[in-house]
Amino acid sequence: MSFASLSHRLCAGACAVLLAGLASPGAALADKSDRSQPVVFAADAARVDEARRLNILTGNVELTKGTMLIRADRVEVRQNPDGTQTATATGGQGGRSFFRQKREGVDEVIEGEAEKIVYEGRDDTVTFTTRAEMRRLTAGVKTDEVNGQAIRYDNKTSVYQVMGSPGEGGKPAGRVKGVITPRASEPAAAPPAATPATTSGSGR
Repeated sequence: MSFASLSHRLCAGACAVLLAGLASPGAALADKSDRSQPVVFAADAARVDEARRLNILTGNVELTKGTMLIRADRVEVRQNPDGTQTATATGGQGGRSFFRQKREGVDEVIEGEAEKIVYEGRDDTVTFTTRAEMRRLTAGVKTDEVNGQAIRYDNKTSVYQVMGSPGEGGKPAGRVKGVITPRASEPAAAPPAATPATTSGSGR
């Protein structure tokens, strides 16, 4: 995943930055097996509402789903009719929840913080809202980082959308910020092997 391509647009009173081109064809996405993994959690208290298919976890919550990890003061996990799950995390250290997930097939991790984090299993997206920050770590070393009022990450396409805070009259008041580390160049493809020439005739 790379932040190598950025295109700016204004929408609904927010400043948005689309980071397309995060992955070249065949590049790894977030671990696909995470979507089918069960939710495992630890918390100070838990409330199970079977009628609403809702679990409410409070106090030093730590929730995992495969390689995905969420830490927060409060997490609500809802079972959707299609069998997927939606997790909404709020609060945590410094007032922000924490999210972390390994990318499949590479030694890279996506992590970030925000006052509210929503993982939507239905469309495999993560949305960070208010004081949002997201980073890419390669072999444990931070490479790329973005900050904004809100960040939405699509696991299926490896595309980020980063939005600044809205201002009056539909004009953006806040700005998004980021650090982009140059990526190593891809090795050039080897030229196709030459086909040996053939001859014909009687051999005389």
